[in-house]
Amino acid sequence: MTGEIRGISRNSFRFKLVAGVICILIPLIGLLIYNNLYAIKVIHNQVAESNRNMLFQYMKQIDSSLDVVDSYLSTMAASDPDLQILNLQYDEDSRLVSTANLSSKLGKDILAYRSMDCIFIYNTVSEDFIYGMGESESFSERDRMKTYITDLINNDPKVDAYLYPKGWRTEKINEQYYLMRLFKSDTSYVGAWVRVKKLLFPLNFINMGNGGASMLTTADGIPMTSSNDVTDENVDLTKSFNRYYLTGTRNQYLLVGANSTKGDFNLVALIQDNKILENLPVLQHVINTIAFGSILLLPLSLILLHRVVMVPINRIISAMKKIRDGNIEVRIKKYKTSDEFKLVNDTFNTMLDEIHDLKINVYEEKLSKQKAELEHLQLQVNPHFFLNSLNIIYRMAQTRRYDLIQEMSLCLLQYFRYMFKNNLKFVALKDELQHVRNYIRIQELRFPGNLTYEVKAEEFLLEQPIPPLAIQNFVENSVKYAVSLDEPVHLCVNVQYKKIDGLEFMKIIISDSGKGFSEEVLKELREGRRVVDEQGEHVGVWNVQRRLELLYSGEAAITFSNGEKSGARVEMEVPLKTAFQLADEKINAENGEGSV
Repeated sequence: MTGEIRGISRNSFRFKLVAGVICILIPLIGLLIYNNLYAIKVIHNQVAESNRNMLFQYMKQIDSSLDVVDSYLSTMAASDPDLQILNLQYDEDSRLVSTANLSSKLGKDILAYRSMDCIFIYNTVSEDFIYGMGESESFSERDRMKTYITDLINNDPKVDAYLYPKGWRTEKINEQYYLMRLFKSDTSYVGAWVRVKKLLFPLNFINMGNGGASMLTTADGIPMTSSNDVTDENVDLTKSFNRYYLTGTRNQYLLVGANSTKGDFNLVALIQDNKILENLPVLQHVINTIAFGSILLLPLSLILLHRVVMVPINRIISAMKKIRDGNIEVRIKKYKTSDEFKLVNDTFNTMLDEIHDLKINVYEEKLSKQKAELEHLQLQVNPHFFLNSLNIIYRMAQTRRYDLIQEMSLCLLQYFRYMFKNNLKFVALKDELQHVRNYIRIQELRFPGNLTYEVKAEEFLLEQPIPPLAIQNFVENSVKYAVSLDEPVHLCVNVQYKKIDGLEFMKIIISDSGKGFSEEVLKELREGRRVVDEQGEHVGVWNVQRRLELLYSGEAAITFSNGEKSGARVEMEVPLKTAFQLADEKINAENGEGSV
């Protein structure tokens, strides 16, 4: 290993990387930290499990005692004869006798249920409050609770929350928490209460260690009793008790708890975390020292790795991002670095120089190809039109319609003059529409009485640029496939202004009242393919689609459909702003002329 390292240059990337990894010793640090955390977790689990079992046992005892009282109260509410007499209210004598019997019975029964502070009966008609008090209950507390309970039963809608089968309810009265239970029997209520502090007495024998605490809490996590004051520790008692968790700010506490099955309260134990871990062996502290010492060296190792490896890589990545954004002029500057990175940077810059030259050559070749393709597409003319036009003039000459021959000749002259314009990528909309009118007039002479048309456009759009023959091609298709001597056809060209997402468009709609497109032709047109049928290949539509794609770089759109009743419908959307820019840039650059 030593011989191999000596054979590597000290400025080599490999030498620096191997030396950095050896200094960092990441696997050892990770193992030490994992071992420490695992040991802590094992201790936490053992302590939590031990205390959870103890809490469950004690909570089971509390719930069992409450369940016994529940059975007693429900039996009395359902079947006690004196209580039934009190509910019926036969006469004053029977009421007094039943009241005395119930008072004597409750006084004896409270001695059997020492977990309770008081068992009571309250009749809402006679307002008799009969009770049996425990030894620790004072008369002032009895009067306070009597007032609270009678007010709760008579005036508070939430009394239903105390009734069977809702369970025992916690209530805070005069800064003291109570557990209360009510059963309803006709016009009477049978119930019991106990101070929560009384239930906590056996918890005093549970050793939670110095700083630990055991307490009863409400369902909302509010402490009702505590063997130690932890209110200033910001202890969170609201989480689920399905597993233990650590809480507290100044001191960390391991918290375990158990939920009561008989009421809305919980039993919670808090053990200080530092007391749990103070019995760890000395070796654990040695491991911690080694681990934290290694962590302190880690930033220094990372700084070294950053300067030697990451900075050169980041320079390359930064240059590659700029290239991805289209800036192929970027180059990596020369700076002091490892031999390997010097080689990579020099090769990268040389490659960019070659790509730059290659891109220029490809771009120039593409421009030449597009220019030739545009000129070829623009010069495509249907030869049938020549034959039909000459045939019309011949028939007019036979009938000596010299005025129509003159008009026809003038229309043809204007038509061919427009068709044979060279090097024009755009024309004004008004010129294209005039050419369309001229073409339709020729067809009107061919189909007298069978062709009507309408050409309209918003006035401010007439000077906008548009590719020549873009509209005329679709008008020619409508005449070719829709117009015949059988029935009249109406042709409409409508140019509108449209704004989509802040972009301005010129919407051109060409429609006729003929038979419309077949489903096969519509499918071919919508997929952008050339239409081929029994009459041969139809290049006119594909011609326009291809020219719009080349001239507008995909920002123009054409849709094909049939009208609601009949006839074909073609809609073109041409961006106005893009058209102006292309007209200025292309015509000025190639012809040296002004914008059309």
